[in-house]
Amino acid sequence: ELTVLGKAQEFFQICDLEGKGFVTRQDMQRLHPELPLSLEELEKVFVTLDADGNGSLTPKEFITGFSEFWEGQFLLEQIALKNDKMQQSEGETAYPLICEETMGDDEDEEFQFSNLMDRLGAKKVLDDENDVKQLWLQLRKDEPHLLSNFEEFLVRIFSQLQEADNEKNELECALKKKIAAYDEEIQHLYEEMEQQMKKEKEQFLLKDTERFQSYSQELECKLLSKEQELEQLVQKQKGLEHQCTELLSGKEETKVENTKLKMTNQELLRDLERTSQELSLAQQQLQVLQEEAARLHEEKEMEVYRVTETLQREKSGLLKQLDFLR
Repeated sequence: ELTVLGKAQEFFQICDLEGKGFVTRQDMQRLHPELPLSLEELEKVFVTLDADGNGSLTPKEFITGFSEFWEGQFLLEQIALKNDKMQQSEGETAYPLICEETMGDDEDEEFQFSNLMDRLGAKKVLDDENDVKQLWLQLRKDEPHLLSNFEEFLVRIFSQLQEADNEKNELECALKKKIAAYDEEIQHLYEEMEQQMKKEKEQFLLKDTERFQSYSQELECKLLSKEQELEQLVQKQKGLEHQCTELLSGKEETKVENTKLKMTNQELLRDLERTSQELSLAQQQLQVLQEEAARLHEEKEMEVYRVTETLQREKSGLLKQLDFLR
């Protein structure tokens, strides 16, 4: 089974020469001269392998279907074809006899296979010849009439592989040349870039020096102006310090006056309290005097009333006496 899978993978790579990753009808029909199948049989094989019917075979579809097809229907058809050919060539016994004789001789088989591999140059292409050898021995033993086709198929395959290897070597040489040319071009560009960077660096340093000088001059001018401003600020500060000194002295005088005013205020408060107390006493005395005056006034009124009543009584008595005298 592993041999069939390996052969299926090799056959897929042979069909897909462009490396597209899939196989079409045209790819299989192109191998018609190299395979013992007609175009109708190839079409039948393609239709059988194309399970989804999209017109192309992926590696999985090709290998799986090819393995099943090889183990099933295709094998039966090849056995039937073998039987037909064996019946048609019953009188021609020279080739089978030779095959039987060669099959019986293991050393002869090894020698023939070794000569075939040497003629094909397989040692330069294959690392392991066991799979090809087993398939060659199987065909030599079971289907000798297909051995020549298989050998022709191997010749074409190995010639194509050799050509591919030669193309690969040529491409590698061309690639190495391109890489060398590319490295030289990169080196040249690198040197030019270094020169350009050096020039730009010198120009930048020159511009930077000029800019630094102009900037230094500007800073010197600004420094002079700042020094003048600082001198003015120092003069203003001295004036402010003098004003502060005067204010401090005035503050001391104000503080002394405030102390005096505070003492005077306290004395006035004490006088006010004393005056308030005297006023309160005076009010109390005034109230007492008012009460006494009111009492005396009432007493005077009572006395006046009594005197008046007495006078009235005396007047009435006098009037009576006067009337009596009259």
